[in-house]
Amino acid sequence: MNIRIISSDIYWIFWREIKKFIQQKPRIIMAVVQPIIWLVLMGNAMSGLTANPIAAKMLGTNNYLSFMMPGVMIMTALFGGVFGGTTIVWDRRLGMLNKMLSAPIHRAAIPLGKLIAIGVQSMFQATIIVLIGLILGVHISSGIPGFIGMLIISSIFGIIMGSISLSLAAVIKSMESLMAITNFLTMPLMFTSNAMFPTSAMPVWLQWMAKFNPLTYAVGTMRTIAAHGWIWTELYKGIIVLLVMATITITISIKMFNRSMS
Repeated sequence: MNIRIISSDIYWIFWREIKKFIQQKPRIIMAVVQPIIWLVLMGNAMSGLTANPIAAKMLGTNNYLSFMMPGVMIMTALFGGVFGGTTIVWDRRLGMLNKMLSAPIHRAAIPLGKLIAIGVQSMFQATIIVLIGLILGVHISSGIPGFIGMLIISSIFGIIMGSISLSLAAVIKSMESLMAITNFLTMPLMFTSNAMFPTSAMPVWLQWMAKFNPLTYAVGTMRTIAAHGWIWTELYKGIIVLLVMATITITISIKMFNRSMS
């Protein structure tokens, strides 16, 4: 099939998901309110940590909000991504999925369009978080290029989690079962990473688990960009891990979707 036609198919699936997002006003409000709660309440509650010079050294900054902001950005992408599979379940339940499958579009365009929409939504939420962080006094040392880089990383991570969720949704027909599994995934991923606390402060067994957690690489990369700039010797590993994981999870999600619809 012509690449141009496939791109058009992907675009229209993507645009459908974005329109649904725009029409859901409570969802947009929560996308703004949730990071405010995280940053203002928890960020200020934990701000006293940096008064201790040992804790400040482990955090790598004298401002806990600066340490926390990348973690909040990735956690938001995590939650947005893992719930991305629910669109497949809803489309199947409402009969929309059968209509899309009967239309003259490439099947791979359906998961790809949905994943791109998840990535864009992750960037939108990440932008809100950065703006709130800047208002609260967070400084991004790498400036606007660093801000753009952080948005891209947030988008890639959202797509990774969205791919996993879509893969599950391809074989799980029940919304309740999918929600239970995705909720089960989010907590271990969040608490076995460096999103809220530095890995150096964790016990050895938890540090070992954090090394295999993709969230750790996403947060670590964003923290380096925000706090220290473009130090490629520290950035390349995280970027490679995220790109490899994105390639693998997207490929699996397409194959799982096609297999479940055959």
